Amino acid sequence: MEENKGLLGEQQPYWETNFSNRVEMFGESPSEAAIKAAEIFEKQGIKTILELGGGQGRDTLYFAQKGFKVYVLDYTHSGIEAIKKKAKKLGLFNSVEALQHDVRNPLSFEDDMIEGCYSHMLFCMAFTSEEITFLAQEVKRVLKPNGLKIYSVRNLNDPHYGTGIHRGGKKV
Repeated sequence: MEENKGLLGEQQPYWETNFSNRVEMFGESPSEAAIKAAEIFEKQGIKTILELGGGQGRDTLYFAQKGFKVYVLDYTHSGIEAIKKKAKKLGLFNSVEALQHDVRNPLSFEDDMIEGCYSHMLFCMAFTSEEITFLAQEVKRVLKPNGLKIYSVRNLNDPHYGTGIHRGGKKV
């Protein structure tokens, strides 16, 4: 897996360019994962969410519209600016705090601060095993006791499963 080291950094210009040139790259509607996550968060009484890898904000804005306070991180400047602009336009600026941040670095939140953490396809990025372990530890640190982490990844039923470059692990 060491060959993955540095690949995520190389992907950053790709996402920066695409988010700048394609204002609604993934559309405006929330992902299915976000809709399901919001239902679970609501049932658990969760009010504060940390979203990792928010992209252009389609899930972020959905959560905010559902009444959640959302802290969203993305490593692209263009993605974060798009989220801020959309949140302001929708009157959700006070419900969304968007920060440019590379999740391979320590999260800038206090211990036990966040009730729920969400990420859609972030773990499909080219992280090393060490980076994934570090991120999992950071999420655990900032989550309140009994906090909830919901994330989505590729699976056998995903139409995009297996279309990328295999980087290691068990191939199905």
